[in-house]
Amino acid sequence: MRNRFIGRFFSFLCHGFSCTRISYVRIKAIVSGGRNCRMVSCSLPRPQSSVHVIPSRIKFSVMDLSIALFIIVIGISHSTTVNGIDFQCPKKNGQFEDPVQCDKFYECKDGIATAKLCPDGLVFDPLNRKVNKCDQPFSVDCGERTELQNPQSNHLCPRRNGYFAHPDEKICNIFYNCIEGEGTEIVCPNGLHFDEYAGTCAWPATAGRTGCGEPEEMKLKDGFTCPKEKQQSSRVQNVAHPVYSHPDDCQKFYVCLNGITPREQGCSVGEVFNEQSQKCDRPEMVPGCEDWYKDDPQVQNKNKKTT
Repeated sequence: MRNRFIGRFFSFLCHGFSCTRISYVRIKAIVSGGRNCRMVSCSLPRPQSSVHVIPSRIKFSVMDLSIALFIIVIGISHSTTVNGIDFQCPKKNGQFEDPVQCDKFYECKDGIATAKLCPDGLVFDPLNRKVNKCDQPFSVDCGERTELQNPQSNHLCPRRNGYFAHPDEKICNIFYNCIEGEGTEIVCPNGLHFDEYAGTCAWPATAGRTGCGEPEEMKLKDGFTCPKEKQQSSRVQNVAHPVYSHPDDCQKFYVCLNGITPREQGCSVGEVFNEQSQKCDRPEMVPGCEDWYKDDPQVQNKNKKTT
């Protein structure tokens, strides 16, 4: 289409001259005899031959030709056909996103666009001020650019680059950092799960993973596990390390580190756990535990001495 346009343009200027086979922007003009056009040579990209036309007396100046060439070059330099897509460079130089594919972009140099792809697993961020604008998907808003290149996967890395969950869906506390297809295993801190949408470890409620198996350290020998519901203080704030009473032993209680990892603890001999105050207390202060030490001679003797 570009060639036909240039040919018609010069046909208009030279009143009958036409270069229908032009496919290269470079145009040579030899003008002699004052204002008369004597010969125009249209160079082809693979110059096996040239088309020479000598029209009758045609009146246009070198200035006219220069202006015409300038307009043509400006008009076509910012539009490039790449893989059947007519991409228009917004600026002569820079990197610009593809309208439909998030990991594809165009690098424009002097108005000519070259299509490029981010490394598999990364996507193009047009707002990134760095030279390398490819970043992790959880850091980029792709919007309507929903398409991606075909994945290059292996048994640990669904794509060559990125952070990915363990292949076993029941293992939620382990993930892999993949760099060019090489996966490095990373274990989350105790009680945390890998968040696939943030690429980091997070509390299970935030990560939102389902089907996770409970690790052995998350369950005590007597079967106790930390409740999933957050315990709140009197100020309606989540308690960092909530404490729970033992169901069968007034002296014992459980501490859930970070609300997830259970640990069994106990009060000193002669005291029982007061769930209301969240502290160890005298037995008579805890309903149901008043007689917890009545058959313990050591405690009874100690009580007699104090009285």
